Amino acid sequence: MPNCNAKFHRGGREASRRELVSRSLQSAQHCLEEQDFGTAYAHYLLVLNLAPELKTSVKETFQFTLFKWAEELDSLARTQDLLNCYEQALELYPNDEVICNSMGEHLFRMGFRDEAAGYFHKAVKLNPDFADAKENFYRVANWLVERWHFIMLNDAKRNLTYLKAIEKAVHSGCNSVLDIGTGTGILSMFAKKAGASCVYACELSKTMYELARDVVAANNMEREIKLLHLKSLDIEIPKHIPERVSLVVTETVDAGLFGEGIVESLIHAWEHLLLQPKPKDQEISTGDYGRVIPASATVFGMAVECKEIRRHHRVGMQEVAGVCLSNSVQFFSPTYAFAGSEETVEPYTTEKLSRIPGGYIPLTEPCQVMTVDFNDLQELKSLATRKPWKLSLPVTEGGILDAIVVWFVLQLDDEHALSTSPSEETCWEQAVYPVQGLLDYSVKTGDTVMMEVCCQDCYLKIQKISSLTSECGMDFSDRDNTLSLGNEAELCNALAGLQTTSKQAGSSQVCVLESTEIALLNDVPYHECFKAAMSKVLLSLNPSKDLQSMDVDGHGSGINLQENQNKGSLDEAPDPLYILDVSEGFSLLPIIAGKLGPVRAYSSVEKEQHQAALNIISEANHFPKETLEFWLSHLEEESVVLQRPKSDKLWSIIVLDVIETSGLIQQEVMEKAAISRCLLHSGGKIFPQYVLVYGMLVESESLLLESAVQGTEPTLGFNIAPFINQFKVPVRVYLDLSTLLCVPLSNPAELLRLDLMNPLLNSPSREVKVQICKSGRVTAIPFWYHIHLDEDHSLNTSGESSHWKQAAVVLDEPIPVQVGDELVLDVQHHKSNISITVKR
Repeated sequence: MPNCNAKFHRGGREASRRELVSRSLQSAQHCLEEQDFGTAYAHYLLVLNLAPELKTSVKETFQFTLFKWAEELDSLARTQDLLNCYEQALELYPNDEVICNSMGEHLFRMGFRDEAAGYFHKAVKLNPDFADAKENFYRVANWLVERWHFIMLNDAKRNLTYLKAIEKAVHSGCNSVLDIGTGTGILSMFAKKAGASCVYACELSKTMYELARDVVAANNMEREIKLLHLKSLDIEIPKHIPERVSLVVTETVDAGLFGEGIVESLIHAWEHLLLQPKPKDQEISTGDYGRVIPASATVFGMAVECKEIRRHHRVGMQEVAGVCLSNSVQFFSPTYAFAGSEETVEPYTTEKLSRIPGGYIPLTEPCQVMTVDFNDLQELKSLATRKPWKLSLPVTEGGILDAIVVWFVLQLDDEHALSTSPSEETCWEQAVYPVQGLLDYSVKTGDTVMMEVCCQDCYLKIQKISSLTSECGMDFSDRDNTLSLGNEAELCNALAGLQTTSKQAGSSQVCVLESTEIALLNDVPYHECFKAAMSKVLLSLNPSKDLQSMDVDGHGSGINLQENQNKGSLDEAPDPLYILDVSEGFSLLPIIAGKLGPVRAYSSVEKEQHQAALNIISEANHFPKETLEFWLSHLEEESVVLQRPKSDKLWSIIVLDVIETSGLIQQEVMEKAAISRCLLHSGGKIFPQYVLVYGMLVESESLLLESAVQGTEPTLGFNIAPFINQFKVPVRVYLDLSTLLCVPLSNPAELLRLDLMNPLLNSPSREVKVQICKSGRVTAIPFWYHIHLDEDHSLNTSGESSHWKQAAVVLDEPIPVQVGDELVLDVQHHKSNISITVKR
């Protein structure tokens, strides 16, 4: 009888469970219909906990509910609730790549890049063909493991020089070693290989710390090297390491030497982590004292002329496609704009001068800027407090003063050194200080380039760059900071010849643009092409006399359109045509459109400084105030930027940003095009209307070295490649095909068509046959775009004046080919990602 009762109770409980599950499912479905996603999510959690056997059947609906509820939580800034929901979901579906990927997307948007990368990586491992996760992982990998890691690890000369210097130090008695900013752990392993008894290494990045841990274990040194997931400034004795060490090794230097904080970290190391330095001129065992590798550095600089640097940092014209750029607006790139600011902003850009498009011309001889002894604590401390000093460089070659270029020689010890000079074969780039704000940039032989140098906010700053004409006869000394002047007349003459910042700067509207935005302003074909294409559309929609007499190509009668519009308004003012420019960053296209007739042009520019500059330019071109408006000020949410201009109006032209300056397709561009097509006036157009992707097969050793560590040879036998190569990405961006070190093995071929006006012509995948015209090894497929505004007007992103860079797919394994061979490329487009694989 007791057994019967037990069965009865179990049966009753099972019936109750089924009833509760059924009711919860019905409630969840009802909540979904009412768009009450939070309650629906709670019901599904109950169902899946009570009835795990339903996981497969309700999986897709549960995912949909989770994602909708997460969007709602995100909009309400309920971050912790959002993360809790995903953790609950992953407990139920631990191996669901879609949920992992979505969790990673939310974490990335919140700024948790390390954690996001872990979820993206897991999603890719669960499903290697999951395109969304792969694209997300590739994008975040560029943040987490910077590309210079690959280049540096492939630099066998650099690695060998560090190894020899570390061996020499350890063999002379430095038995305890601390590696600051260990990265992959290679310098720590050098120290252990050299025979150091105690080796410690610290790394702040969670991703790099975990990577170093795997590398050290793979090289059987996990018990001999203690890894610390810490910033060196947070290391304490004896909490983290038992006692002071005799040697610190580090390569926390950037192209400007100090930009990664080496001075601050070494000051702290000398004060808290290192043995006291060896007194000078005393012959005592090295092991009893502390030392640093590198021991010192010497910084060099020279003035250069370089068209490529110039077009990215100075606007070089007063008129763009018929639009007058007002003298009341002064454009600067961030390196100049923050020269006198209290903000900590990197005061230089970086370039590999040996590969810069168009090359460069030295205007002066290389000059020593400064030296620093990393083994002298007082000297390191004095750097930050040292007053700025003046430096003068005699001009040896006349030309245009575009930049001061800086590099250094890193003296590891008295025997081993590394140079980052542009004339050296090195993995390093050089620091570039663009010259801006002068009245005249031309210099001639005998002139002097003047500048002020200081070390501030962990950066080497070169500012107040000016030129002094040879007629002044002045002698500037960088030692005593004084002017050797004979008399008052000579001083007046000298000041007249000193080229400094324009007097107008004080009263002008300063507009700070990214270097890519300045390059866009300088891209003449871009603006002329848009002007002609927009005029063609507007003429077809409103064939008035005003538009017919337009100076479309810049060679016409130059009729003042605003005057014509005003005259026409006495009779019957035509309805304006509406134009929306949603291209990213600073854009003159709405103002160019305003020159083409009766239009209402809307700009999506967000920054107040940029809006003020556009308003000034608009006024300087005599536009009525209503001609230019800023579209985002009309919207409650930026995410719904693509809307009708008015309830009863549609757009005549919508300008979309299709290609990033990096050389990739913009994210969600096809989705934006789909919305745009629904908002167009009859006869209206999306610009561009379609894009053709071109590519060719090349052999490029440099692309291989920049994309992945090539085996154990460059890392001197240490097994590092399999671990860091997990973070390699198949596409290299920001390339310049004109200077890419490569051998073309085929002619350019059309790979893909993306049609924004007619999506029926698009195909997500395509096979392309490519004929080999030169024997070699195919290592990469560079690609670029022909952007067709219409059938008559197009732009080539690989053109000489293009503000766009190019990209390349780098193959995992080179493919040997012979002349006459034919390779088949499988080209696929998913969202904003293009994948190109070679079919064997």
